[in-house]
Amino acid sequence: MITALAIMALGAIVLGAALGYASIRFKVEGDPLVEKIEAILPQTQCGQCGYPGCKPYAAAISAGEADINLCPPGGMDGVRKLADLLGREVKPLVAEEKPKQIAIIDEQTCIGCTLCIQACPVDAIVGAAKQMHTIIEPLCTGCELCVKPCPVECISMQPIAENIDNWKWKYPVFEIKRAA
Repeated sequence: MITALAIMALGAIVLGAALGYASIRFKVEGDPLVEKIEAILPQTQCGQCGYPGCKPYAAAISAGEADINLCPPGGMDGVRKLADLLGREVKPLVAEEKPKQIAIIDEQTCIGCTLCIQACPVDAIVGAAKQMHTIIEPLCTGCELCVKPCPVECISMQPIAENIDNWKWKYPVFEIKRAA
């Protein structure tokens, strides 16, 4: 009995060491340019650019398959940052730039169909079947993907009021760099 346990433990240690070595030796590195582009994108995962999320859009930009002006949630600020990063010309947005917004569910009208939950790419909606749903405001990216599938039209998009936590300079702030 003890011999069998010792053999099993030894086998587990050998296999664990082999897997650990393989994970280090065969590590797949991501494209650093894709990661930098993705860091600039707003992470709404809304698909308004024609790609299923921000990472595929970043990969397409990096490969030269997509233009830098397709992201309405990123706005012109995002286009400028992408142009600076990639050394490209700033182009106007293809779609209308909208203010930051979040979804609001009229809980009296909600029938609990769960279609909005299925449509939300960031899991910002909670609720159960045939129960009222609600939005987790800090998680909502304002992508509007939950609005269309709602059969009773109880979801509306509300602009986020400007406050000290989300206020931004309207013009770029320049950093002063000290000579070393």
